[in-house]
Amino acid sequence: MAHVEPWTHRLKQFCQEKNIGEIVYQDVSDRRGGRTAWSTIAVINNIQYPARFWYDGSRMEQAKEDAAEFAFGILKEAHEKQRQSASHYQHSLAT
Repeated sequence: MAHVEPWTHRLKQFCQEKNIGEIVYQDVSDRRGGRTAWSTIAVINNIQYPARFWYDGSRMEQAKEDAAEFAFGILKEAHEKQRQSASHYQHSLAT
């Protein structure tokens, strides 16, 4: 089976390649009954990308990967749309 890079690594590499900015991960907790649920927020250029789920404290690495995957998807889609818009604009100027 092929080795797949963690989302945190992919996000860091993407941000470096596109000069997007540094990533800061913030762990957050929520007391729920007798237990505490944990999650992570990836912050890039003061924009928050929260993990989609809450986790047990022993699964904090999964929360970080979840936040990184969410941020990566949004940033990649935005970058592709921006690239398509620029390409369309350049094509319009050429015709």
